[in-house]
Amino acid sequence: KRVHLPAARHVDCKRVHPAARSSMAARDSAHGVAPDGTKKRDEDSDDGVEFSPFWGIEKGAVLQEARCFNDSQLDPRRCQQVITKLLYLLNQGETFTKTEATEVFFSVTKLFQSKDSNLRRMVYLIIKEICPTSDEVIIVTSSLMKDINSKIDLYRANAIRVLCSIIDSGLLGQIERYLKQAVVDKNAVVSSAALVSGIHLLNVNADIVRRWSNEVQEAVQSKNPVVQFHALGLLHQIKINDRLAVSKLVTQLTRSAVRSPLAQCLVIRYVAQVIKTSTSESGGEDGPGRPFYDFLESCLRHKSEMVIFEAARVITDLNQVTPRELQPAITVLQLFLSSSKPTLRFAAIRALNKVAMIHPLSVTNCNIDMEALIGDSNRSVATLAITTLLKTGAESSVDRLMKQITTFMSDIQDEFKIVVVEAIQSLCLKFPAKHRALMNFLSGILREEGGFEFKRAIVDSILCLIKAIPEAKESGLAHLSEFIEDCEFTYLSSQILHLLGDQGPSTADPSKYIRFIYNRVILENATVRASAVCALAKFGNVPSLRSSILVLLRRCLYDNDDEVRDRAVFFVAALQEQSLRVEQGGEEQGALTQTDHAGFDTPLGALERSLREYVAGPASSAFDVSAVDHTPEAPPTPKRGTGPKKKQAETAAPVVTVDAQLELAKAEVSAMPQFARFGSVFKSVAAVALTEAETEYAVVCVKHIFAEHVVFQFKCTNTIEEQVLEDVSVAMDLIEGKEIFEETETVTLARMPLNKEGSTFVSFQFTPGTFVAAKFACILKFTSKEVDPSSGEPEEDGYNDEYVLEDLDLHVLDFVRPGGSVNFRKQWDEIAEQNERVDDYGLGQRESLEEAVDAVTQILGMAPCESSEVVPPNARSHLTLLAGTYVGDVQALVKMNLGIDATGNVAMKLSVRSTDASVSDLIHQIIANA
Repeated sequence: KRVHLPAARHVDCKRVHPAARSSMAARDSAHGVAPDGTKKRDEDSDDGVEFSPFWGIEKGAVLQEARCFNDSQLDPRRCQQVITKLLYLLNQGETFTKTEATEVFFSVTKLFQSKDSNLRRMVYLIIKEICPTSDEVIIVTSSLMKDINSKIDLYRANAIRVLCSIIDSGLLGQIERYLKQAVVDKNAVVSSAALVSGIHLLNVNADIVRRWSNEVQEAVQSKNPVVQFHALGLLHQIKINDRLAVSKLVTQLTRSAVRSPLAQCLVIRYVAQVIKTSTSESGGEDGPGRPFYDFLESCLRHKSEMVIFEAARVITDLNQVTPRELQPAITVLQLFLSSSKPTLRFAAIRALNKVAMIHPLSVTNCNIDMEALIGDSNRSVATLAITTLLKTGAESSVDRLMKQITTFMSDIQDEFKIVVVEAIQSLCLKFPAKHRALMNFLSGILREEGGFEFKRAIVDSILCLIKAIPEAKESGLAHLSEFIEDCEFTYLSSQILHLLGDQGPSTADPSKYIRFIYNRVILENATVRASAVCALAKFGNVPSLRSSILVLLRRCLYDNDDEVRDRAVFFVAALQEQSLRVEQGGEEQGALTQTDHAGFDTPLGALERSLREYVAGPASSAFDVSAVDHTPEAPPTPKRGTGPKKKQAETAAPVVTVDAQLELAKAEVSAMPQFARFGSVFKSVAAVALTEAETEYAVVCVKHIFAEHVVFQFKCTNTIEEQVLEDVSVAMDLIEGKEIFEETETVTLARMPLNKEGSTFVSFQFTPGTFVAAKFACILKFTSKEVDPSSGEPEEDGYNDEYVLEDLDLHVLDFVRPGGSVNFRKQWDEIAEQNERVDDYGLGQRESLEEAVDAVTQILGMAPCESSEVVPPNARSHLTLLAGTYVGDVQALVKMNLGIDATGNVAMKLSVRSTDASVSDLIHQIIANA
């Protein structure tokens, strides 16, 4: 336990005896000080090392020292030091046993006899930390009550805090009278202590605290700002479960003069809660009559800066706030941007940054002030200024912003750089014509120093821009090719090589990327070399480059790594086969992926099992791929019934995938002459089960949508061995949608033997251009005939029977087919603007924007375009493009602008264009009803 104190020695050398001076020089030399006064470097010296006064203390030793509390003659200073050590141990996570805690507590209670004020304050702290049991509280209650009634205000306030923190609900009633008196005490410290204790006591016994309402109401009128603040907080907590009482309290406070700026901030927050509650009750219809808005606007003219900012923040966070309502708040926030106080500048720019996510046009007037903050000494302020400008800036200001950001980027840390990169990505998607300047900026910072997360954010942004903006493809690939020359991260190199392999062969000059890729084969580690071989092989799809690619791949056959060699062997064989096919007059394959799978329909799972068996057992001949089981891999369809016949049926039935089953059902309906006049099938919806898993009959329904008809295909399976079903049909009765749908035809199933699937059909006609949900009650009707056990043939006589099925729903989404847009932006511009419908929605709290994108995409039943469903990491806003086709070849396109705030609330601006305006209205109706 060594504590090194700095030596302050000032020696006047003129007055020092020469012998003494030589002695001092020898001593300084021994301590590492040079004759000229500079300190020598001594690795063994402990000077400059900071030691904690609590270093090395142990609980046992401190508990021994605590015995000094029992001395007849107390040493206040020593007792304070021991209590300090005990508090340190407790705050470091040290736990005391029940016996140890009890001994310390009883010893501490003896310190109340001391009159030392500093020691008394330490006693209050240790009692709160030890948390005595209910039996022990009684012992100290009398001492604390004595302090509460003392004339020393400091004792009174601290005693109230301690007593309220250790007391239980049973003893609270005994001291209620003293606490109520303390609430209205003339001393502000005592009154505040009682009010804050009341807030904590609400969790102990709320009924007793609610009886203080009159005293608390009186404290609200106090002239002391802190007392008024605490009183208002307690009064609101008392009435928080009564919405009408809270509304009356807020109304009263907005009409009275609240002196305390802290209390005024509380009033503003309570007003925000009342507005939010009233908005949710009215269904989100706020309008010009929004309650308490005038009060919030008047707070913008308050003399206290904290009140002004709180009011501005609440206004900007209002649900469905309009630009007119935002304007006063934006004005005061703009004034704060030029404040000399860094906290005000940071608060204002952060609030404007949140507003810019949803209302960027409302913040454009602040752009000049925000540009001045780019050079702010506080990097957090500068980063927020940059990202806000990137959201609100016009296309003409992009170049100027890029110049300012370039000098700014080198001075901030990686986490701030990532925020800037994401903002630049959003700006580029907003102004595609500026992609060249923004892409050059991203490539420039990509070559600078930075960590993995920063580099990955840049690469992800470039990948997103390449997919979203076709014109940026060439420049983006060129920048990424240059980056992998010096990339130190294996993950990023592999990701970029995969992209080059996918996009490079389709560019105007694919040969210029081969050099970059092959350099990775020569210079990088095995993982990157394997990725480079795959990327290189994909350039073999270009006929003019195939021979050169084969030469390069053959050089990889002698690589040191097994994976690299195996990939090289595979791709060399595939390209040679493709070259041979072309030489023999065959067609040129469009992509290597087609070559890879051409003639190779062996399931990989079965191939792996066969290879393991081949390796494990003795091998007398080469492995034969044709001997592998070629049955498609998919989970078998559930079978019902028991017995040996069932097992034979399961063994004989081939396993078919869900998509294949849907295609077979679609082909079956298209081939039926009864439905030939309906035209081609627009969409087939996956089968829906109408019976429970273990019932006698298994019925699933596949819905086939035509231009003006809906055909319901009921696939029926009999699982009862003793009977055969004949003349099987399904009677459908409309529960909802009677005015839209009309039954036209029923096709019965002649016979349904055991475990054999058959189909019966029912068709309905609907009015073209009408997309309405419907509900059907379904009953399976059939003639049941018993099977003769001796002959296995059914008897001639049977009886009519029926079986009630589950209700069948026809959804609006059944009329829409996902996808259908190759060039979203071009098709969007081709659709008339008068068919566009735009509206804003609140999606509530979400974990992330990805969750919101998935939820809305699933609700609309449409497909994302141009990989816009991929949300960048940590993005606060995102644009997703959706496309779909409704029955009648009605094309629908959706732009979904999403923004998320710090609390997780997601706001969405939905823009819909369709060749039929009614479909645009329908999509908004689907979202509104979701």
